[in-house]
Amino acid sequence: MPARGRPFQKGQSGNPAGRAKGSRTRVAQAMELILSDDADVIMRKATTLAKDGDPTALRLCLDRLMPVRKDRPVPFALPPIETAADLTKATGALLAAVAAAELTPSEAAELGKLVDAHVRASR
Repeated sequence: MPARGRPFQKGQSGNPAGRAKGSRTRVAQAMELILSDDADVIMRKATTLAKDGDPTALRLCLDRLMPVRKDRPVPFALPPIETAADLTKATGALLAAVAAAELTPSEAAELGKLVDAHVRASR
């Protein structure tokens, strides 16, 4: 029998699928309802404050207009990988692109992960 206050065994959940994707918490729903009537007024005030030089309001407006880019396409021609010998060509091309400032080290690392995944999938 499970302990009081613990209706499920350790490692098991009453909802293994978890919360539905896109579902909102009650607090978020309540805040959305409260702000829905005044959203236009609030946005006008925020833009007015931003125009007057308020750095916080300016940041909020910019974050909405131009959110931080999470990822971008990387124009890079990776040599084809058909044999194990091609791996050194591919990693050499990544290193050369970083050295030539064509790729950032983090971009090369992400592409390296793709090369690694390709190698594992082809085994």
